[in-house]
Amino acid sequence: MPELPEVEVVRRGLQRFVVGRTIASVQVYHPRAIRRHLAGADHFVAVLAGRRVLAARRRGKYLWLPLDSGNALLAHLGMSGQLLVLADAAPDGPHLRARFRFTDGAAELRFVDQRTFGGLDVEPLLPGEDVPVSVRHIARDPLDALFDDAAFGTAIRRRQTGVKRALLDQTLVSGIGNIYADEALWRARLHFARPTETLNRPEIGRLLSAVRAVMTLALEQGGTSFDSLYVNVNGESGYFDRSLSAYGRRDRPCPRCGTPIRRDVFMNRSSFSCPRCQPRPRRARY
Repeated sequence: MPELPEVEVVRRGLQRFVVGRTIASVQVYHPRAIRRHLAGADHFVAVLAGRRVLAARRRGKYLWLPLDSGNALLAHLGMSGQLLVLADAAPDGPHLRARFRFTDGAAELRFVDQRTFGGLDVEPLLPGEDVPVSVRHIARDPLDALFDDAAFGTAIRRRQTGVKRALLDQTLVSGIGNIYADEALWRARLHFARPTETLNRPEIGRLLSAVRAVMTLALEQGGTSFDSLYVNVNGESGYFDRSLSAYGRRDRPCPRCGTPIRRDVFMNRSSFSCPRCQPRPRRARY
């Protein structure tokens, strides 16, 4: 699933190619693409036609386009969703779920989703917050200028859970998924099962610095693409997978100390760490 860097790469593409344009028409080709829009396809199309896109916003893994109506076009990419800016003459492809044409007649916006776990919706923005209603419970991410480091430090210690589980909690901190959690914990030299209540202030600071460093590097490299399902708005893949230090590197040497990277089962997925750099705590929390 796309994490913060991948979604931010898409947001920047939308900011460049879509913001300031007026939607001329919308076609919905698969009902699951707008299953969250309970008013149905006709209403979805009607409330978007003729509306100008004012900005491209993101919180965690959610994207939205504020409109001049006070509503926003909200997108969640799910496992395989793509927002592509393409010429009208470009082939549709087999997984096209929705199409947005603009009054200027230039490149159109397409929502493509092979697995149909992603989706689109139109929602009102909360007054004074510029955030859709369904996103209000999502915490800010560490790259957000308004992210509160001190409040995060207090909250994570109160969670009394494993540190990786806390990083994946979108009500505590958003945008961090399995890949970037493993990479940040490796940089911070913290085991994924370290109890959060035992973290001291320097360790929390080190963890946040590691998260920001990993996210920034991933952004510079266009995100992580293990297959063709994650691309930017131009259909190009990221290459941060070439810079991974822990994730997916089972039995390969740790780039820091040479110890073989270990894989553990964690929340029905995999967690990768260095047994030497990230020693397992005596009282582990999974």
